[in-house]
Amino acid sequence: MEERKLLPELFRKEYQKIVSVLCYRFGIEYIEIAQDIVSDTFLSATETWSQKGLPENPTAWLYTVAKNKAKNHLKREALFEQKLTPQLQYLESGQVAAAEIDLSDKNIADSQLAMIFTVCNPCNSSASQVALALHLLCGFDIAEIADAYLSNKEVIYKRVNRAKQKLREENIKIEQPALADLTPRLENVLTTIYLLFSEGYYSISASSNLRKDFCTEAMRLCHLLIAHPTTNLPAVNALMALMCFHASRFDARVDGQGEAILYQDQNESLWNPELIEKGAFYLAAAAQGTVMSKYHLEAGIAYWHTQKEDTAEKWTQVLKYYDDLLMLEYSPIVALNRTYALSKVKGKEAAIVEAEKLKLLNNHFYHTLLAELYTGLDDHQALAHYRQALSVAQSDADRLQIRKHMEKLLLS
Repeated sequence: MEERKLLPELFRKEYQKIVSVLCYRFGIEYIEIAQDIVSDTFLSATETWSQKGLPENPTAWLYTVAKNKAKNHLKREALFEQKLTPQLQYLESGQVAAAEIDLSDKNIADSQLAMIFTVCNPCNSSASQVALALHLLCGFDIAEIADAYLSNKEVIYKRVNRAKQKLREENIKIEQPALADLTPRLENVLTTIYLLFSEGYYSISASSNLRKDFCTEAMRLCHLLIAHPTTNLPAVNALMALMCFHASRFDARVDGQGEAILYQDQNESLWNPELIEKGAFYLAAAAQGTVMSKYHLEAGIAYWHTQKEDTAEKWTQVLKYYDDLLMLEYSPIVALNRTYALSKVKGKEAAIVEAEKLKLLNNHFYHTLLAELYTGLDDHQALAHYRQALSVAQSDADRLQIRKHMEKLLLS
């Protein structure tokens, strides 16, 4: 039925918005009550819409029901007079006017901006800040966060709940970020957005390797930061540029059956020139000042991947960006990705030497890359790495892609 298709989409888009507005309005101490109210709103939608069909404006229906449920809860808990009365207007019938809980686009944006900086308060560890923000503001469930962290659900569940409790204990206020708050907290906010986009761009938890809804949400949250003068900073623009460049190749990354298409095999005509242009705009905006973040460097790499020509200049620049990125913040995955660029600049043999030093034996990307590097040099070794990749791959899409490469190698 139509409502069954629409509700999950609305839940992803609207759940965290309404939770943010309710928390922004009533305080961090009501965070779990806000989640319960919004969850109950979607339960009501499931029951009502299945019986009566979709309303004319489903989003407006959700907002109205959520507001009514919030008012009813406050009345039951004898908090209505204390929290709302000074700011409300009453209709002649004695009913409360609908405007007291403001779900306008502006207030939703203000609420989410305030909430993300509240959630990323340094009273919690960085890992807890990111996990809680992913859960409350980005709509991740516990299993999806666990996948993003390569952790287990119990660890993430405890982390999220401890983070909520710490915010309540510290009586953290939900308010717009001040300049003094930006330095210690913006990094975790950007990490949250980066992880959200990454989970969408390559999702272990989904049957498909590409979840555009996650990526779109990450870009929307980043745009909230850019739209606010206090948070419109170079690193924020660099992250937006990075996401635009990656998103520009969405339609070329999978075929009609949902199977992944490698970069070198992508149809350039399916790339989105408007997103590439937007990425260039944000990258230019990120060039202000003297600070070079990891997002600047990754955006530079992503930019060159929107230039399909296989030139020496392209791979030399990409390799330089990878070298700078490793100097700034070492990561074995970044080091692995660097070896592909190294193969383009210095040859496969040099790349194999560097890749094998990493010993990422439980990572299918490691074995897939080595298989590609060995192809044409030692096909027996290449096939062995494809078999290893197949044994450690975590998604059906990855396994299918690996089998295709094995078949191609065996037939060559």
